[in-house]
Amino acid sequence: MTQQTDLATNRSMLAERPARDDAALKRGQLRATPGFYRRAWRRFRRDRVSLAALVVTILVVAFVLGADLIARYVTGHDYYTGNLFDQFKPPLTDGYILGTDVNGRDVLTRLAYGGRVSLLVAALAGTTALLIGGTIGAISGYFGGATDAVLMRIVDVLLCVPFLSILILVAALFRPGPVALAIILALFGWTGVARLVRGEVLSLRARDFVDASRVLGSTDARIIWKHIMPNIVPILVVWMSLTIPGLILTEAALSFLGFGVTIPTPSWGNMLQGARDYYTRSVANVLIPGLMIYITVLAINLVGKGLRDALDPRLND
Repeated sequence: MTQQTDLATNRSMLAERPARDDAALKRGQLRATPGFYRRAWRRFRRDRVSLAALVVTILVVAFVLGADLIARYVTGHDYYTGNLFDQFKPPLTDGYILGTDVNGRDVLTRLAYGGRVSLLVAALAGTTALLIGGTIGAISGYFGGATDAVLMRIVDVLLCVPFLSILILVAALFRPGPVALAIILALFGWTGVARLVRGEVLSLRARDFVDASRVLGSTDARIIWKHIMPNIVPILVVWMSLTIPGLILTEAALSFLGFGVTIPTPSWGNMLQGARDYYTRSVANVLIPGLMIYITVLAINLVGKGLRDALDPRLND
């Protein structure tokens, strides 16, 4: 009799438990299991260096996006008008916070506008390369066979081309603006992400969820873009965060050599080029844009390192 009573009590408790759990969940007493991205953010926050680098990156982006506000309300100067009587003013002199250059132009204003151009070129080139390389890599990895062989041979040929030499030649012939320079960089820089995406798609196309989607009648395009590509987003985010610094350095190098963004449009690279012949008269003109390039590249690289560790599914909380 006692056993029957205990059994009835246990059944009653089991029946009431879902209702109690639902009520507790509504009251916020039970917490749902955090998703993948929430766990990744938790891991990222534990990396104090990467978190500090993220703050620096946000500040740099805010600085360059606020170039118009800085010119209007902080410096009172535009980036192209100079006063030859104010050549090489040192920082914090006569209202010039970071001094002036050889043409008497305000360095702080040009630094903000130049950073906007440099980051625009890097971001646009990285995004375009991601779209081109991601599409080709996904098609190559998913269909395989002759399609894979042809596309990967094209990638192999492009990888054998001396990238910097061809880039300098094209830039010298066409003298591109910021947008055109970004497209040129993307056309020569998509091969790496194409190989990366191809390898991931080769691994994912044999998974059960892809077979189930195919059985349900999904088209190849839907399987690629709705089921496979979302699973490699973390890898693409890490690739992008590690590629942007390299593109910033490439743009700076081309502009410094005179093949990138041309004067009077400022960029951090051509600011260094303009200060190269006058470094004995104004060291600040060399140090300031060089320091901005260094800080920005270092910060984004550290953010990419933190993202790589945080988005690694093999790590546990």
